[in-house]
Amino acid sequence: MNHLRIGVPSKGRLSEQAAELLGQAGLHFRRQDRSLFARVSELPVDVTFLRTDDIPVLCAEGAIDMGITGSDLIAESGADVEVRLALGVGKCRLALCVPDDSDIQSPGELNGCRVATSFPQVTQRYLAEHRADVHLVPLSGSVEIMIALGVADAIVDLVETGSTLAANRLRVLTEIGTYETVLIQNRQRAKPEIANRVVRRLEGVVIARSYSLLEYNIPKEKLAEAEQITPGFNSPTVSQLEDPAWCAVRVMVRRKEVIRVMEQLESLGASAILETAIANCRL
Repeated sequence: MNHLRIGVPSKGRLSEQAAELLGQAGLHFRRQDRSLFARVSELPVDVTFLRTDDIPVLCAEGAIDMGITGSDLIAESGADVEVRLALGVGKCRLALCVPDDSDIQSPGELNGCRVATSFPQVTQRYLAEHRADVHLVPLSGSVEIMIALGVADAIVDLVETGSTLAANRLRVLTEIGTYETVLIQNRQRAKPEIANRVVRRLEGVVIARSYSLLEYNIPKEKLAEAEQITPGFNSPTVSQLEDPAWCAVRVMVRRKEVIRVMEQLESLGASAILETAIANCRL
């Protein structure tokens, strides 16, 4: 059988996240030792373990049909691939940073300076747009210490919390872009039926991670107000309780809003307010 080939990172945190996402989507596989290939048991899908940086290029060239990688690596490689789905993990910012005590206030002021980065192509394009002709110092790691070592006047690096920048006495001059982990596909869209099933399954996991199921009891006279607080994805499920003056409500709520919504419902007179995690869904 001609299987769909999906490339996933062979190691690191993204490798673990990709395996977890695929597993929750029902795409179960077992990697034997350091094998480069694994077969999904439920669907005609083969998993190939690759360097994260290589996945965009290999997908564009047709060596794999789909892949899980960072959108920052797609931008850096310039690979012509189709992004099918943002996976909701690995979110980060690519930032242009200078020393805390630097007088530089805009990218254009870096003209003639040395800039260290692991993203030379993205950096070059961005600074060219700001008419800054710089000397690029391409590196594969430890970019944040290059200013302290006297190698660079500025850096372009991925930023998550900003704690590493603070530790190295750096500040963000400007953000070049925001990136996250995505599912990509070769533009030829080989094996469209199975590829679309993979996308739909992963989409169910991604959406489920963004929502919680909220259940609560509310006096009937307050139901209309409660529905304004929890309108649900389409509409809430309302059930009659044994006490005719009360009803029960089940509704999906964005996970980041759950605590605030629970407080609002409690103030309205709701009781037995329960949150349940959603593992998977189809909407």
